[in-house]
Amino acid sequence: MTTNPSSSAKQAQQALGVRLRDLRKDAGLTARTLAEQTGQHFTRVSKIENGVQSPTDDDIRGWCRACSADDQVEDLIATLRAVESAYLEFRRQSRAGMKRVLGAHTLKRYEQTKVFRIYEHNVIPGLFQTAEYSAAMLSFWIKFLAVPNDVEEAVAVRTERQQVLYRGGHRFVALIEEQALRTWFGTAETQAGQLGRLLELMSLPNVSIGIIPLMTERLAVGSTGFWIFDDDLVVLETPTASIEVAQPQEVDLYARMFEALKAAAVYGRDARTLIVAVLNELS
Repeated sequence: MTTNPSSSAKQAQQALGVRLRDLRKDAGLTARTLAEQTGQHFTRVSKIENGVQSPTDDDIRGWCRACSADDQVEDLIATLRAVESAYLEFRRQSRAGMKRVLGAHTLKRYEQTKVFRIYEHNVIPGLFQTAEYSAAMLSFWIKFLAVPNDVEEAVAVRTERQQVLYRGGHRFVALIEEQALRTWFGTAETQAGQLGRLLELMSLPNVSIGIIPLMTERLAVGSTGFWIFDDDLVVLETPTASIEVAQPQEVDLYARMFEALKAAAVYGRDARTLIVAVLNELS
């Protein structure tokens, strides 16, 4: 996967064109016939199929109707959305400070989401972070990206989002690798405070926190952290961009990966024992 946003979007547009061309061919239609049935010039059909021009929602609906493939409309439109905004660049967003680096992690998105499925392999999920832990992590990114130092405002934005934990109608299912418990952001005291916060959150009835122990047999290994918002959206973060996946088939793949990772996690007393063991090491 490329980390160049424009390149990624171009590749995604070309892939969408290939899928539309395959639909046309499977329906036994020539480009000219499809153009006639959808009321457009055949050269535009060629441009769409070759990834030169992006289709509209109506183009996709008309295309699928002509190819007797109406069942593909939802998936193809979701793919089009991914093409239109394949990446949200951190650098562009952060020019006005880290408080603007939200991607899909907006207060509105959080309020609308009923079920959060969260996997993190080397960091405590933002929803569960203490202010001190969040400030230490954000301080690194402010220096790394050379952006304005607005750490206090950025922490305040993240703290405000955490209020969703205490409102009805939301469930949080989190998987955290033991490595994240042992990866420090800030001092030992900061890490200890963060682990204590995790123990507190585990008592909330709408929060499920599973810990995946080190040196354990497992079905799957996650290559990066990811968040699943209901069954609609998956969000991943790289050092330079926030990646949003909305195509239903791909969202389903992440859901399957989440279940595979979940098989190795421990919960309840066993999870608390792991956290307390790391706390004892810190002290």
